[in-house]
Amino acid sequence: MKKKIFDVIVIVSSTALLILLSESDLLEKAAPFMLVPILGFYFLGQYSERRFKK
Repeated sequence: MKKKIFDVIVIVSSTALLILLSESDLLEKAAPFMLVPILGFYFLGQYSERRFKK
């Protein structure tokens, strides 16, 4: 899998998750826990950088 495809998959999945949380009015309730997905995406970015190094 190429890095661009991996990036697009991550962006689309995070957008879908945010839209789902927004539509179900859970975004305000989940605000204190937003650090968890940010850390997850940080480590996912670290993994993709090591995996798809040019």
